[in-house]
Amino acid sequence: MAVTQKLGCVVEEIISHGERVYTLALRPERQVPRFRAGQFLHLALDPYDPTGFWPESRVFSIASPPAQRDSVRITYAVHGAFTARMENDLAEGRQVWIKMPYGDFVIEPDTDVVLFAGGTGVTAFTAFLEDLPDNGQHSVTVAYGARHANLLIYRDVVERCVTRIPALQVTYFVEHDEAVPTAPADDRVQWSAGCVSVSAIWPRLRDPFEAEYYISGPPPMLRGIGDDLRSRNINPEAIHIDAWE
Repeated sequence: MAVTQKLGCVVEEIISHGERVYTLALRPERQVPRFRAGQFLHLALDPYDPTGFWPESRVFSIASPPAQRDSVRITYAVHGAFTARMENDLAEGRQVWIKMPYGDFVIEPDTDVVLFAGGTGVTAFTAFLEDLPDNGQHSVTVAYGARHANLLIYRDVVERCVTRIPALQVTYFVEHDEAVPTAPADDRVQWSAGCVSVSAIWPRLRDPFEAEYYISGPPPMLRGIGDDLRSRNINPEAIHIDAWE
């Protein structure tokens, strides 16, 4: 198990996706410790003095893959005072502090898996997807939703993975006012109007009672998807919820 480390980082890039959703690329002062896909970090905006206490911080999923140890990527939506301060105060070239890795929301790739992602909750899965081997024998089903199509901000990552991994399939969900494609170029990629749902992907699952389920997103989604899976007699031990937020 990796030892937790505290590192200074420079904000290398800030990407605004619209609707107060941002991605930060951070350049650490040295390589980050080894971590597993699905783990998270603490981000602090105030200076850290190693002789004192750790400053106020908030946790974010590590969206970059474990092999990429000379940079770290996180994505956040503005909800509350801390992320509002991030939006207002952060600029490229500024120093921040991180400590990592934390968490046990780690996907075990030795069975079929189903990933439910809402909004920035997809960052709990991007590192796992980018780390998947091309020739995996177990199916991976992704149900990825956002309010608008332009907020499917990791769609490019997902589709690069679909291109190289035959066992991967994805359904995108768009909640508001966009027409969704009806004839995707790849039958492993589908679109659905509305919120992320179990019923929309259920027919696509190879063996739903042998799969492991992982859910990351807003609290109402966590509750709703979890309740739906349990109502379908999915073993509660096969349902994993990223509930640190």
